[in-house]
Amino acid sequence: MAETAPTETAPVATEADLALIKRLIPHRYPFLFIDKVIGIVPHERATGIKNVTANEPHFEGHFPARPIMPGVTIVEALAQTSAVLVSLSVDLMDKEALVYFMAIDNCRFRRMVVPGDVLQLDVEVKRGGGKVWKFAGRASVDGQLACEAEFTAMLDVAGDVGRAG
Repeated sequence: MAETAPTETAPVATEADLALIKRLIPHRYPFLFIDKVIGIVPHERATGIKNVTANEPHFEGHFPARPIMPGVTIVEALAQTSAVLVSLSVDLMDKEALVYFMAIDNCRFRRMVVPGDVLQLDVEVKRGGGKVWKFAGRASVDGQLACEAEFTAMLDVAGDVGRAG
């Protein structure tokens, strides 16, 4: 009798470079606000990295004499980090899934983010596993808190969110 090799599941990535991020979430320039994601622990946490540069289009109009990354884009960067985490946690690579904001709570901005900063985006799953996920996020630069927020998002795999049924 021939012995069969045990089946192994493919390991989940613990890091995502830009190429992998683009396979996991639909965002593209000028609305992609993360450069890589590290420390990925599926269903638990991840850390996004955003290298803030003066070449980004929002700086042209957001205080041109003193460019500051808009707070909403910092929150969006936290959300994109969480979308990468969700996509890897539930195996959505190349599946054109979307993760939509449902709520943003307790959002506070503590420090300006400017060109030249490296923004660290730590997200932690508070509740997840189904269609609705809740996160706590903290954005920091050089260990200084820039933004914190809790946010809720809905996973849309089949494109059926919002359709009458």
